[in-house]
Amino acid sequence: MATKAKPDGDAPADATTVDETDADDVDVDVNDGDGAEIDESDVGDPQPGGVSRLEDSDLVRDEESLEGRDIVVTESGSISVVVDLPPAPREHPPIEESAVAIDDVSIDPAKPLHTQTASVTIVTAHPLQREPLPPRRTPLPTHVEVDVSPGWQPSRRGRRVGEVSAVPESSAMLTADRLLVPGRFGRPAPEGAGRLLLYKATFGVVNLGDSPKVRERKELDRRIQRPLEGGARFVPVLTRKGGVGKTTVSALLGMALADRRDDRIVAIDANPDRGTLSERVAKQTDATVRDVVHRAASITGYTDFSTLVSRDVTRLDVLASDTDPQLSEAFDENDYNVVADLASRFYSIVLTDCGTGIVHSVMRPTLRRADSIVIVSGGSVDEARLASETLTWLEVNGYEELVRNAIIALNTATQGTSLVNVEEIEAHFQSRVRDVVRIPYDPRLAAGAAIDYHRLRPATRHAARVLAALVVEGLPANR
Repeated sequence: MATKAKPDGDAPADATTVDETDADDVDVDVNDGDGAEIDESDVGDPQPGGVSRLEDSDLVRDEESLEGRDIVVTESGSISVVVDLPPAPREHPPIEESAVAIDDVSIDPAKPLHTQTASVTIVTAHPLQREPLPPRRTPLPTHVEVDVSPGWQPSRRGRRVGEVSAVPESSAMLTADRLLVPGRFGRPAPEGAGRLLLYKATFGVVNLGDSPKVRERKELDRRIQRPLEGGARFVPVLTRKGGVGKTTVSALLGMALADRRDDRIVAIDANPDRGTLSERVAKQTDATVRDVVHRAASITGYTDFSTLVSRDVTRLDVLASDTDPQLSEAFDENDYNVVADLASRFYSIVLTDCGTGIVHSVMRPTLRRADSIVIVSGGSVDEARLASETLTWLEVNGYEELVRNAIIALNTATQGTSLVNVEEIEAHFQSRVRDVVRIPYDPRLAAGAAIDYHRLRPATRHAARVLAALVVEGLPANR
């Protein structure tokens, strides 16, 4: 079978008809469309005699089948068959490769290569991941910062490993809690006759501890002894009605505080109309608030101030009010400010026994300095109503916070208490103030003489201690 060259196209002019039996060497180049040529070795096996035969199934059978193909016979006698094959389909690269692929950039060797920098955006989430990756835990710090400020103090554990304070320590730092070894002395002996007897009989082997009543008392002491840092705290005791025991409550509160606290407590009688607070303690001086005002310039320390007050056995200092009936000038706002400024220099808690009126000039600076207030109410209908009106007056005049932090001392020793429902009075005040404390009847209080705190009935002392604990809890810890 003869194969003819394509008459038109790009074939050379010297292409002739070649019989496949006369060809000594036949090269079949198959172009796959991308410029790659296929040698005859890829098409069929060579025949004996050096003649390569093209199988019918590999090329064509007749001339009609040669259309669209180029057959070239070269001068050396080789035959080149150019076959246009469709381009091989290229699969799309994976999305992962597309996301990180970098475009090919052609480089011309004749031109100098200039290096450039480019910013690359880091994608935290994977392209195929629909949900965000879980947050990574914050790595632990590689180092620990140590406070080396001028006032830095090492902890107890730090002292064990040799840490030393940055500043010289004062003698106040050598406390028993710091120096004594915990548990070295064992549990303290219990209080109470039966428990103490058993403790001594067993030579300290059996220690049942304190009874619930003793533990309650010690917890109350701890509340009263709450430390107060900074300047003085002012607590006025007031009411709108006389005869409900306001001065008695002031003395009881001051004695309960001074009996358990280590700092100084003073009670000032600021009644412009001759108060009787100084008569509730053993009188040691005739000085009054007027003497403090006159000697204010010469008072330079606590020793000078202490000569003008009377001290009770509980260590409560009491500053009396004016007692001269011939005085034409009453104790006013300016006088109170002078006394209060001096008292704040030497005392931690300043109690003020106010007068029965709440509109006189002394009441204004008293309420401005107040950190907490105590309202005294009797057990009768009119006394409870007047105490409630006192709270209303304070709220209307801008002292809402003092009202919410106030304590009501309900004196049940007044007349008419046995005829009213005291629980209803308490429920009314509980809705307006922080707490209510009942002051029970005590004949030593009703006598109107000097109060011996340690000889009062246990219920009376307990009520005074509860009142003191509530007042201390309402004071700011730091000034």
